Amino acid sequence: MELRRVVVTGLGALTPIGNTKDEYWEALISGKSGAAPITYFDTEKFKTKFACELKNFNATDFLDRKEARKMDRFTQYAMVASDEAIADSKLDLDAVNKLRVGVIWGAGIGGLETFQDEVLNFAAGDGTPRFNPFFIPKMIADIAPGNISIKHGFMGPNYTTVSACASSANAMIDALNYIRLGHCDVVVTGGSEAAVTIAGMGGFNAMHALSTRNESPETASRPFDATRDGFVLGEGAGAIVLEDYEHAKARGAKIYAEVVGGGMSSDAYHMTAPHPEGIGVIAVMKNCLENAGLKPEEVDHINTHGTSTPLGDVAELKAISEVFGAHAKTININSTKSMTGHLLGAAGAIESIASILAMEHGIVPPTINHEVVDENIDSELNLTLNKAQKRDVKVAMSNTFGFGGHNACVLFKKID
Repeated sequence: MELRRVVVTGLGALTPIGNTKDEYWEALISGKSGAAPITYFDTEKFKTKFACELKNFNATDFLDRKEARKMDRFTQYAMVASDEAIADSKLDLDAVNKLRVGVIWGAGIGGLETFQDEVLNFAAGDGTPRFNPFFIPKMIADIAPGNISIKHGFMGPNYTTVSACASSANAMIDALNYIRLGHCDVVVTGGSEAAVTIAGMGGFNAMHALSTRNESPETASRPFDATRDGFVLGEGAGAIVLEDYEHAKARGAKIYAEVVGGGMSSDAYHMTAPHPEGIGVIAVMKNCLENAGLKPEEVDHINTHGTSTPLGDVAELKAISEVFGAHAKTININSTKSMTGHLLGAAGAIESIASILAMEHGIVPPTINHEVVDENIDSELNLTLNKAQKRDVKVAMSNTFGFGGHNACVLFKKID
């Protein structure tokens, strides 16, 4: 069976540094930080008092007020980003065969704020279970793709992938394979997350996972820097329209890039810590290259998972050196989490969009906030520090890893 080629024809981004894909891109190449003190709730008693929240975003600017009230923020974000990606793709929604259009979405947590608020309201009451009838439909992680399909009438495969921070990368790989195998012509994919909540911040603080650089939030996300002390929690959504190449070509669609491969693996090591030698990460990058039919020396750019944690950054870079050998020193490596923070289940999608736009514009966004060299990191690696670099990117890799040892890797290539 000959596999179909799969291409990217639409992009949508809702991020802490820009509320559209164009705003997001401009902020990326200018090295803008999205971290700031939290505005959603009182952080007086919290160890970490900052995050990468969305700025100047009001859901009712995009959604009917009544409908918006039935959605958790993670679903609102999904709706806005997917609408932008669908509009960007210029799909004729009246002409497309909607039985062959799917929605495969990623969310690591789903409606955390909805769950939190309903439980807090119950606890503050008299013990009578007076729950909102929309509690469950707002909370469940699969409701985001459900709402996207309902709005547009897409009747193909529809579900959510949940693999912690690898969720949206896994969603993209599933979407890739559904189209490759001929089951769909188009899939709207990506991910969303809205975990900047009392429960989210409190839970991650309890794990000692978050940076506590409260005196300088904008510099707290500092991947690869020797003084990094944890990740910065972010929120938002990234949406990507994937399409059968022949289908896209027949309608004259703009093609951003080809998705040439996807890889998955498991660390099988620890609930939250990466394997110190990066064994699972080595495996996932090798799997992805093999799946794409590419050689390591063909890769120009890697957007790393790069969360700004002491263990994770070192393990990932060791794995890159192992897989790519001497060529690793010629690759533009970066971590856009230095600007957006960590969007959890949406990370893979939003970082893939950064890689796709780097290919389109010939510029690799920087890893910002780097000040102190880490002696555990190979100083010859080009980590694209503090300033964007021009680069003709023909092949780009995006790495995403999640608690539980889930590893996902996606490869994009300039279309021939």
